[in-house]
Amino acid sequence: MIRLQKLLAAAGLGSRRTIEEWIRAGRVSVGGRVARLGDRAASADEVRLDGVKLDLQCAEPASPELLLYYKRLGEVTTRSDPQRRPTVFGRLPPPRSGRWIAVGRLDVNTAGLLLLTTDGALAHRLMHPSSEVEREYRVCLRGRPGPQVLRQLLSGVQLEDGPARFDRISAEGPDDEGAQGRPAFRVVLHEGRNREVRRLWSAVGFEVSRLLRIRYGPVELPRDLRPGEARRADPALIAGLERALRATGQPRPPSRPRDRSAGRGARVEGRRQGGPARRSRAEGLAGGRPPSK
Repeated sequence: MIRLQKLLAAAGLGSRRTIEEWIRAGRVSVGGRVARLGDRAASADEVRLDGVKLDLQCAEPASPELLLYYKRLGEVTTRSDPQRRPTVFGRLPPPRSGRWIAVGRLDVNTAGLLLLTTDGALAHRLMHPSSEVEREYRVCLRGRPGPQVLRQLLSGVQLEDGPARFDRISAEGPDDEGAQGRPAFRVVLHEGRNREVRRLWSAVGFEVSRLLRIRYGPVELPRDLRPGEARRADPALIAGLERALRATGQPRPPSRPRDRSAGRGARVEGRRQGGPARRSRAEGLAGGRPPSK
């Protein structure tokens, strides 16, 4: 017997966090008794959600699936939207078993790589802060930040929900600048706070005009994947993702602002004054970099 939220998540019914909310709300029962957090169950037990019996025996043997989706601007990462905006779930191929669970979210004005899986436990591990999974974005800005601003973003700035920073920043070359010649950067961070990339740039006085997620952990946005298209990952990619999660475990220094002397020594990858641009190379298991926009 395993914990109830893990059993339901493995059946593709939702993420562990979502299922825990169902349990707290009294929506789940086991053997006719309202379940509580910490309860354990087996696939043969009578488990009901809102009074409807769940067929956990059929869902359990299915192999987990992973989907790479190129989210378009204007789409929301929810199953339904009160404002009737298009949702990513309206464009996805049906899973072989269970249902798609989004690994984190991208806001309505952010495009790029969105991972979805039928394995709730995998989704939970990918999103949990302890896994410290890297996210990489391509950012176009209104205005051109100087080296001091970039050092500040690497050292840390204070946001309304606590200190935050980028792990790495690399400037794009002149040929790769964004729309209307706006400066473009690649930024990497290991947190998934709401609108964190935009808020970090805003904290140092710059507005993000375009934001594209190009990598989540070891998985890159495939170069030949177009906005609105989805692609199923092969078993080798899923296995590689599992290996990357197992490899995480070394504690990372907390994201707190450093003193001035540390800030001066912060490294800024990318363009230097009087020198050519350098690119960071995101190592991934699916495809290459997306084409320059």
